[in-house]
Amino acid sequence: MSNTKNKLADLNNHLFEQLERLNDDELSGEELEKEIQRAKAMTDIAGQIIANGKLAFEAYKYQDEFGHGRAQGLPAFLEENGGTE
Repeated sequence: MSNTKNKLADLNNHLFEQLERLNDDELSGEELEKEIQRAKAMTDIAGQIIANGKLAFEAYKYQDEFGHGRAQGLPAFLEENGGTE
C-alpha cells in the first residue's frame, strides 16, 4: 500500500477538478461516460474518507469529553497539515 501524503483539503481539490472535467463541453460519448464513471468512483471513495474522518473526530470528542486518556489533539489526518509537519 502506498504511503500518500494527501490531506483532507486535497480531497476538496480533487472533487472540484473532477467537476471541471465533467463540465467540459467537448466531452461526449465514450469520453463523457468514462468521466461519469470516474466521478461516481471518486464520490464513493470521498464518502468513505469523510465517514472515516467523522468517526475519528467523534472518537476524539468523546475521549476528551469523558476524560479517557485526555485527548492530546486531533487525529493527525484531521489536522490541516495532515500530520506531516
